[in-house]
Amino acid sequence: MPGRKKKTQISVYLDPDVMTMLADYAARREQPQSMIAEAAIASFLSPDHAEKREAVVAKRLDQLDRRMTRLERDVGISVETLAIFVRFWLATTPALPEPAAQAARAKAGERYEAFITALGRRLAKGPKLRQEISEDVDASGD
Repeated sequence: MPGRKKKTQISVYLDPDVMTMLADYAARREQPQSMIAEAAIASFLSPDHAEKREAVVAKRLDQLDRRMTRLERDVGISVETLAIFVRFWLATTPALPEPAAQAARAKAGERYEAFITALGRRLAKGPKLRQEISEDVDASGD
């Protein structure tokens, strides 16, 4: 093979954990350890190494920003939903006279348990409120 440069051999000391990671990676890729080590060193020493790392960090930050935006939106929906419900409930539910209020308090625990059970089922398998709202808003915009 004319024109091919002979590679230079070096000896390096690796931490046993790093050596294990190198061996595992090489085995998974079915590549020689020396080729992987050479590529890693070349990548580390390349002039655009910092730019590549910065691009990876920027991409990850963008993903986190999108997740935070969705989280803020979902929390906003939750707060507004609760506020609307409380306002509606207070406006439409008259205060009970004391004998009826005592009976209602006695029944409250049972009704609360039924609510928690239904909520658990809904969270486990049903569509999420935020998904329904998104679909409703999109459909009404047509």
